[in-house]
Amino acid sequence: MPKRIALVGMGNIMFCDEGLGTYLAKYLESNFIIPERLVIVDGGLLGFSLMTYYQEYDKVMIVGTNSKEGKPGEIFRYSGEEMMALGTTRQTANEVELTMMLEICSFSETMGEVECITMIPEDIISVKNGLSDTILKKMPLLRDTVLEALEEEDIVLVPKAEYQTFETILHQCANPANERF
Repeated sequence: MPKRIALVGMGNIMFCDEGLGTYLAKYLESNFIIPERLVIVDGGLLGFSLMTYYQEYDKVMIVGTNSKEGKPGEIFRYSGEEMMALGTTRQTANEVELTMMLEICSFSETMGEVECITMIPEDIISVKNGLSDTILKKMPLLRDTVLEALEEEDIVLVPKAEYQTFETILHQCANPANERF
């Protein structure tokens, strides 16, 4: 039976690059046909509510920021175990919360595999919607990395007929009242 996968975009869009995972999740939902065995979750500020995904899905892919050493826009892929092993080097709110959830869920026999796909942010301090120019330019690379990770799980996302740019997604997230339901 094929794996059921949850792709969780983490981040607070109120703090510039901190929201990159949330933006990527919205981008994928807007631009690709999502197969039944994949769920895309705006994990922005759900916190411990995300624990059910760790327990109900075979694999959870977390997309967000990290505080590793490197240049803004650099991308890393690592397991949940590697995330927990970072110890006190966690610096962002997402890293702390994610690690706490993983530690709690690791006691459960039903926890799925966890993979983190993260990007070094340039600015997670400024209170503003959107992304820094540096990170906005790197978002296609993050998209491609996530699509590659999904392909490794035999999930190939098919593009929709209409395409929305990252800039359009940023605008929609910053102005949710403008969306039509």
